Amino acid sequence: MASQPYLNSENNISSFEDIDPSLTYSYAHYLTWLFDERVELIKGQIFKMSPAPSPYHQQISVHLASLLFNFLKRKSCKVYTAPFDVRFPKESKADKDIYTVLQPDICVICNLTKVDNRGCIGAPDIVVEILSPGNNKTELLNKYSVYEEFGVKEYWVVSPAEKTFLKYTLDEKGKYQPSKLFTLSEKIYSDVLPGFVLDLDEVFED
Repeated sequence: MASQPYLNSENNISSFEDIDPSLTYSYAHYLTWLFDERVELIKGQIFKMSPAPSPYHQQISVHLASLLFNFLKRKSCKVYTAPFDVRFPKESKADKDIYTVLQPDICVICNLTKVDNRGCIGAPDIVVEILSPGNNKTELLNKYSVYEEFGVKEYWVVSPAEKTFLKYTLDEKGKYQPSKLFTLSEKIYSDVLPGFVLDLDEVFED
């Protein structure tokens, strides 16, 4: 990795414009930033998140989270919604050694020892990303790579514009296998949550 800036008064960062793209940043740096913009950290590089989601994006998020929440009542897994930091440590869990921090739209976590007062440390069992016009291809590819590398068992990609749903499932070799592209009137099942049925008509109900 590139050399890291030290956390001292000479390197205080108060706006996104102060970021040096040639440097590698950690979660320790992330905690000191007071940006107006929401950002994510992917392998030490900073990505500005999309502007505030549209009402329809938020509606889909609420529908999905509600369906998951109702199913998970009195079960060991819990659902969390953005803004919710998920840190992905490689070896050390020290703030200065974590270089990837993402804010999925929704995540399901079954090992609740991963949850602390700052979010989640380690891979959730399910991550849901709801696409928006601000998402770019590089960002999506980077997130796919992170979720696969760190062992997120299922990665759900929801497109409000196309009203489609794509599920990636981690195989025994640690690689994602894509489902077919689902759309309205279809139902989704999850290997992580036996018995859970997701009706896409409910998800995309306007």
